[in-house]
Amino acid sequence: MLSSQRKQNRELEVKKTSWERYKENLGTTRPWDLLRPDAPKASKELETKRLDICKECPELIKLTKQCKKCGCIMTGKVKLIHATCPLEKW
Repeated sequence: MLSSQRKQNRELEVKKTSWERYKENLGTTRPWDLLRPDAPKASKELETKRLDICKECPELIKLTKQCKKCGCIMTGKVKLIHATCPLEKW
């Protein structure tokens, strides 16, 4: 049986809209940061390391390179230095 706190948390989670859950999973980085010339970018080495991790993840849609958890196109997200994995893999 669920504790009352866990039950309340689950009820709150259900009440969130899809957009709210998407924003939470996205973190502080936004997709349009790729278009900002002043946005800090990751090194090529870091990009490759991150993308290799994503390629092994079952949450990656292989065809589109899109993450099922955050909705991002990972070939772009890995380029942003402040971006994070919603599963905390990188």
